[in-house]
Parts: sequence; structure tokens; C-alpha cells
Amino acid sequence: MKITDEVIEHIAHLARLEFEGDKKVTIKEDMERIISFIEKLQELDTENVEPLIFMSDEVNVLREDVAVDTLTQEQALSNAPKKDSDYFRIPKVLG
Repeated sequence: MKITDEVIEHIAHLARLEFEGDKKVTIKEDMERIISFIEKLQELDTENVEPLIFMSDEVNVLREDVAVDTLTQEQALSNAPKKDSDYFRIPKVLG
């Protein structure tokens, strides 16, 4: 497939992008390389290849949830511009 200036302008319009001068030439060359790569992939025989649904066979691999104290209340409030004993003070938001 040949990438023309009209195709570049149409794609740029759809993506709300602007390509001018050397940028237009560069994006055209990049798109031609992408298309040639896809055409090369289409030459492969994939008759007996199962479709890939998931990248890994593992399911719900999670780390252990362990509670750890990282800051004390005094450390958290130490740089607060306004504080009231154990809490941050902020301006009233709702009337």
C-alpha cells in the first residue's frame, strides 16, 4: 500500500494533528515502514496457531497486603500550614 499526502492529511485531520514540511515526510516514511512490516507479517503461515487471548497463564498474581506504618501522625502534620491537634485544617468548602 502506498501512503500518499492525502492519506497523511486525512489521518492528521482525524487525529487532530498537523504535519508540515520535514515532519510530513518523516511521518510518511514511518507509516510506509509500518505498512511494509504488516505486509511481511501477513506472509506467515498461522493456520495452526491458536489466538492469543492473554499474555500469561497466571491468574490473579497478587502480592501480600501488609500494613506498614510509614509516617507518624506528628510527621504528617509537621509541614501543614494549619492544623488542629490531630487534623489538617482547610477552608470551608460547603456552605
